[in-house]
Amino acid sequence: MTKEREIEAKTILPEAVYQKLVSDFTNKQVFTQVNYYFDTPNGILKANNIGCRVRVFADHAEQTLKVPDLDPVQRNFHEVIEITDQLTPENANKIVKKAQTGATCTFNGNVGQYLQQHFADEQTHLRLQTWSKTKRILADGPEGCELTLDATSYPDQYTDYELEIENTNPALIKKVLFTLENNYNFRQTSKNKNQNKIARAYMHRR
Repeated sequence: MTKEREIEAKTILPEAVYQKLVSDFTNKQVFTQVNYYFDTPNGILKANNIGCRVRVFADHAEQTLKVPDLDPVQRNFHEVIEITDQLTPENANKIVKKAQTGATCTFNGNVGQYLQQHFADEQTHLRLQTWSKTKRILADGPEGCELTLDATSYPDQYTDYELEIENTNPALIKKVLFTLENNYNFRQTSKNKNQNKIARAYMHRR
């Protein structure tokens, strides 16, 4: 289990800018992940700004809760606490296959403990709500700061492109974002900044 603070600048990009970043920076890792998002029919987790997902990779999987950080260290960027339990691909696929039948899902581990502690009555009503599939590229960015470049597709076949700059140092995030904005002619705005992947998956579900 891991429980850690996540601080990141998230920006939806035009495809051309995304492709230019992919071309210009050295790719360290390239992989695909499929994200399955869970909530109750009445959206109790969403109402509390909590995301619950199972994420499946080629050779491993995980279940994660993203919960609000009650004591944030900064105010400029997206910040949450991530609670993550590792899963075998077999266990993850069992959860997903059961969920795809419309059945309710029960989570174990530290994710399950959090849900039991905060949503004891509602956790027995969790169902698969939507999903997304992401091709993720991790690249060496300016100032030695890692860039995450995502191309994500959704159930309605829509695809978007995103830059994430995640670091424990908010000042470094700000510096790297400023450099990239100036060099690649884009700007963070209210429309492209910190657009939650779960919310986007809800927008583009069938």
